[in-house]
Parts: sequence; structure tokens; C-alpha cells
Amino acid sequence: MPLDQLLIDVLACPVDKGPLLWFEDEQLLYNPRLKKGYEVRDDIPVLLVDESRDLGDDEHERLMAKAKERGVPETGSAGRRAEDA
Repeated sequence: MPLDQLLIDVLACPVDKGPLLWFEDEQLLYNPRLKKGYEVRDDIPVLLVDESRDLGDDEHERLMAKAKERGVPETGSAGRRAEDA
């Protein structure tokens, strides 16, 4: 089951509070600025810094190419809408 859109709209990275990229097929939320990945287990995002994983340059490039190619959604749009108002 995919993450609920409301959840996607409010999620942010616990470290820099910025948006994450949601790779549903890999069950991964990714912060490209810090090259940190957060797993989604049983449809629950695990946004604990201690359980995140640092991704190398090759994995970062792969994910960024995939995001560009597939139009991967970005989290946190609810917060950005509020800031823009």
C-alpha cells in the first residue's frame, strides 16, 4: 500500500527539515542534499537518524536519474504552500 498523500505532504527530513524524494518502488525516502536514505517499513516511514543510511555517489546518481526520469514525488508540499502564502 502506498503512503497516504497527506503524510507525503507533511514529511520532512529530520536533520535539515527539507523535502525528501519518495521512491515508492524501493520503499525509500531520500534526502539528496545530505545523501541520506530513510526506509519505509510496513508503510511506516522510519525517520530516525540512527536508522538512516548514508548513500554513496553512485547510488545518489542512480536515484537522481531515476527521480528525473520518473517524476518522483517530493515530500513537504503542505509546508511549502504555507510558507508561500
